[in-house]
Amino acid sequence: MIPMRIAILTILAFIVPATATAADSYEQVCRDVNSKMVKIFGAGGFVRLNNFGSGIIISPEGHILTVASPLLDTPELAVHLYDGRRFKAVVLAVEPELDAAIIKIVPEGKQPLDPTGLDLEYFDIAASAAKPPAGPGDWILGFSNQFEIALREEPVSVQRGVVSAYTTLDGRKGGFDFPYNGKVYVIDAVTNNPGAAGGALTDRQGNLLGIIGREIRNKQTDTWLNYAIPTHAVADVIVKETVNGKEESKTVTLKLPEFVVKGMKADYRAVKRDPSPLRAKVYTGITFVPNVLTRTPAFVEAVAPGSPAADAGLKPDDLISFVDGEPVTSITLFIDYLERRTKPGTTIRLEVRRKGLTQLMSVQLTVKEPPAPSKP
Repeated sequence: MIPMRIAILTILAFIVPATATAADSYEQVCRDVNSKMVKIFGAGGFVRLNNFGSGIIISPEGHILTVASPLLDTPELAVHLYDGRRFKAVVLAVEPELDAAIIKIVPEGKQPLDPTGLDLEYFDIAASAAKPPAGPGDWILGFSNQFEIALREEPVSVQRGVVSAYTTLDGRKGGFDFPYNGKVYVIDAVTNNPGAAGGALTDRQGNLLGIIGREIRNKQTDTWLNYAIPTHAVADVIVKETVNGKEESKTVTLKLPEFVVKGMKADYRAVKRDPSPLRAKVYTGITFVPNVLTRTPAFVEAVAPGSPAADAGLKPDDLISFVDGEPVTSITLFIDYLERRTKPGTTIRLEVRRKGLTQLMSVQLTVKEPPAPSKP
């Protein structure tokens, strides 16, 4: 028995230090990644439109990569660093087809393109994209400010999981309602929670793999997808260029690192894909939340008193889900439906999701002639 005990103790002598070293290493990875993360606060506060999110620092000057979100549509955009410092920020570039945006910290007294002198820890996007993508079964860590758990100096949340698949997410064929349709990491951890979008997906050593995406739902199966957009992301986009003194639009293939380089210089001009708000053919009295994405949900921000929307009983924070039985997946789709299918006096049936109700609410709305423009 004695030799057996000696053997066991000898094995434990090797195991315990190794376990402690692994724990120390993991803790250091979390600290290192957390120092390259920010908590973003901006527009929102509506049902399913949060006013908080996540971002990763991509330059020592305080450039930040995050997702293209209505959160950014505010002049009061703010970021909190890992050490609790709070700064204002501005949006430098947005590309919905990559679901990516570049924002930058603007210290007090500085202009958006001025040097900040911050000298922050950061992720190198180009170096990350130069490495092969992770594959199924690879361990990953997800870092984000999900559920607004972190405010100032509190560390962001960390989740562990594995890559289930590295595959194409085609959001235009009915499965998922999403503008980006390139490669994604599908994750077996529940990473895509409120506030997590824009967080970092890393390997076990803390090397960046991708950006945690937004919450999206498969409309056919009513399931939610946990995914991240890889640093290798590529999309066909429409950009504006000046040729021989004339501004022209053309389609180009854009890699995420290329977008980052141009976005950091405020030298990226994407063509706005959304049509302008209701083109004055009919009047509803609905003001929607800022329409900054290709498929911003049709959330009602305000209802004009005495308008058709008010008469129908619509309220702020209502989500219009169906119009005359057809799914409404975005503000743009709803506006286009009114333009194509209605005229003053037309009554439409809306199915509305309202906070506190477990079922959709049906309302009748009769559109009217647009009000005459006010005289100066």
